[in-house]
Amino acid sequence: MPELPPTVFVLFGATGDLAARMVLPAFDRLDRRGLLPPDWRLVGSGRGERSDDDFRQLVTGALAEHGDGEPSAGLLERLRFAGGGHTPEDPGQLVDVVARAREELGGSAQLVHYLAVPPEAFGDTTRALHTHGLTEGARVVYEKPYGTSPDGFRELDDLVHSVLDEDQVFRIDHFLGKEGTQDLHVLRFANGLFSSVWSREHVAQVQIDVPETLDVADRAEFYDATGAVLDMLVTHLFQVAAEVAMEPPASLTPADLQEAREAVLAAFRPLAREDVVLGQFEGYRDIADVADDSRTDTFVAARLHVDTDRWRDVPFLLRTGKRMAESQQRVTLVLRRPDGPVGALPGGGNTVSLSLSGAGSLDLGLVAKRPGPDLELAVAGTTLDLGAVPGGDPLPAYASLIHDVLVGDRSLFTTSAGLAHAWRAVGPVLDDPPELRPYAPGSWGPAEAAALADPCGWALGS
Repeated sequence: MPELPPTVFVLFGATGDLAARMVLPAFDRLDRRGLLPPDWRLVGSGRGERSDDDFRQLVTGALAEHGDGEPSAGLLERLRFAGGGHTPEDPGQLVDVVARAREELGGSAQLVHYLAVPPEAFGDTTRALHTHGLTEGARVVYEKPYGTSPDGFRELDDLVHSVLDEDQVFRIDHFLGKEGTQDLHVLRFANGLFSSVWSREHVAQVQIDVPETLDVADRAEFYDATGAVLDMLVTHLFQVAAEVAMEPPASLTPADLQEAREAVLAAFRPLAREDVVLGQFEGYRDIADVADDSRTDTFVAARLHVDTDRWRDVPFLLRTGKRMAESQQRVTLVLRRPDGPVGALPGGGNTVSLSLSGAGSLDLGLVAKRPGPDLELAVAGTTLDLGAVPGGDPLPAYASLIHDVLVGDRSLFTTSAGLAHAWRAVGPVLDDPPELRPYAPGSWGPAEAAALADPCGWALGS
């Protein structure tokens, strides 16, 4: 690991839910693992007035609820707070607090800004950073969604590029930071067993399935303005599809990985209305902060086509929703049935399935002889727990991505060009959405979504 310079982190939205659940626990995990710079400060930025000690108490409470327990004394003593907000018109306390923190670190510490704020605040926060002299040499991390519409994406991206170079910008999609997603590179490119079947000749379908049992009651106002298509499809599911579908890069260096991901995103065929099913779970409109006539989708299933020689005519089936039967994060390649003397095969035949949850696992679905005197076939399976690989010590996605920002590794971050391709692919559905279908909580979504996976059927819930 390269030697890391003294660093001042600025966490915008430091008192918010995202910071408490994801970002602060990630810093704590990196601190416990010794993966932060030898000397650093974390400056929380917020509208309210808080002392440094008040911020330390907030962080301690967040880590008790969402992290690994009591933070170290070393972490707490590095915390600072800058109140008064930070807008183009008024820098609040931030400029002065950052200057003092840099002085404590020797005066030339690098700056990393993390925007854990609602997407509508990205523009003003970016303008404020530039106006008040906090962008030179800095790295700026943007949460998703980076834009909430094709036009909004272009407007934000133009603004960002007017004040920052592209290599300063780190657009987070935490699904790319998952251990399981990263294992897609290695399992595919380092194992002939998988690389030899990773194409249309052998794969009948690719399924990327992220059903969730979660409700949205604790963030209904945000969710009702967003929905499943914007929250999950054009972000996480498209990016994972690009990981599966990309051509082998020239190397696994950041630039080559990003170039390969961009190229395949450019090959995504814009979604057709008949290839998308939208749903809303029954009772959603009864939730506080949800409009009585809300048309927000809490479920989306889509049949995506990738127009490359490798994947032409192979459907990529993407599905996610709230209040569904199970919570999983899974990529499944459904292999074509082999020619030969074996007739009807039980179940779905061969599958290669990768769980993206936690440290990840690899699951193989096989057909085998059922033990006994007769030649009777049965479905069998085997699982490799990727977290149990010898010497492994997995990092949560947010911790992994924050560490990549520190070392300047952009492998797992989205690019401006790649996101432009993603917005182009989802544009027809936003312009002319299909009818919203109701579905029962605890189900697998609207019945109409089953037909998208014909003739193989969904690997989950079928």
